[in-house]
Amino acid sequence: MLENYLTVKQQGEHENIIQKSRFIGHIKRTETEDEAQAFINQIKKEHASATHNCSAYMIGEQNLIQKAQDDGEPSGTAGVPMLEVLKQMDMKDTTVVVTRYFGGIKLGAGGLIRAYSNATSEAIRAVGAVRRSLMQNVIIQAGYGMLGKLENELRAHDYLIETIDYAEAVTFHVLVPISDAEDFKGWMINLTSDQVTIKDGETQYVERDVEV
Repeated sequence: MLENYLTVKQQGEHENIIQKSRFIGHIKRTETEDEAQAFINQIKKEHASATHNCSAYMIGEQNLIQKAQDDGEPSGTAGVPMLEVLKQMDMKDTTVVVTRYFGGIKLGAGGLIRAYSNATSEAIRAVGAVRRSLMQNVIIQAGYGMLGKLENELRAHDYLIETIDYAEAVTFHVLVPISDAEDFKGWMINLTSDQVTIKDGETQYVERDVEV
């Protein structure tokens, strides 16, 4: 599993008008090729009267699944430029469909490449992007005498406290970047003079908004 990667925040769309043509960029996070194709087919159905519904997607940790489709535009002027934007912005597990309603003015090959590229990048920025970071849930159990010190130190160092459970002992569930987990545990032991019990919970991805 990747420790960090970028993807789109949510499903959404953004529209541009270029030389009287409407370019609507539709974006969705898709983790399988089936999901990507289903999204493309959905947009094509919703915009069946459009002149073109061009698409591109990248799927997988290593971007092993990549496809681009021009949907009737001159070869190489739509799908491939859209895919290149996904690569340049490093957006994984992302599908984009750009719907065009022709406005009567031809743009030429260069104009089409710019239009489809811009529709893709502006849709991603409008919808938003996130960085997904793989985190280790570290479970720390301590006596109540350690509560204030532990909570203050964790918050001062900007660690993400998922929950604090109060029972016979106090238990912190702290999300730590997977690469820092062992150093974090050592710090906890030193900080408390080894007066805590530490174990690993499950790993999970945490998302934070980023500008792209």
